Amino acid sequence: MLVKMNSKIELMLVEFIPESLEMGILYVSERFKVAAHLCPCGCENKIVTPLGPREWSFHEKNGKPTLSPSVGNWQIPCRSHYWIRGGQIEWSDQWTNEKIEAGRIRDHARLRLYMTAKERVRKGSFWERIKTWFLATVK
Repeated sequence: MLVKMNSKIELMLVEFIPESLEMGILYVSERFKVAAHLCPCGCENKIVTPLGPREWSFHEKNGKPTLSPSVGNWQIPCRSHYWIRGGQIEWSDQWTNEKIEAGRIRDHARLRLYMTAKERVRKGSFWERIKTWFLATVK
């Protein structure tokens, strides 16, 4: 049974995530684009969330952290699901195995679309590549 313990979470900006975490603190390393905290249900599992355009986003307002989207701990026994918004833990519903699998498929598809779009931008259009090649050979 899930015990919903902590309702508040404080922010600690760090360069490196400490080996030992304290309950009720969200550790954020902007340098390494990662956040970590202990599961607020009290099970003491370490939860690590990568930060980035296709992962979790981190925002801070008045020293209070927000992570988005929600945190779903599907691979640990408690399977807790919650939001971290403005320094508060907002508990959400637990997902069924089917909903978890559908979410993973959706997230993977979004990641593929993001990476494909990013690759297109990096490469540029056919004519942009020809122009770049031509200008490089003329010099």
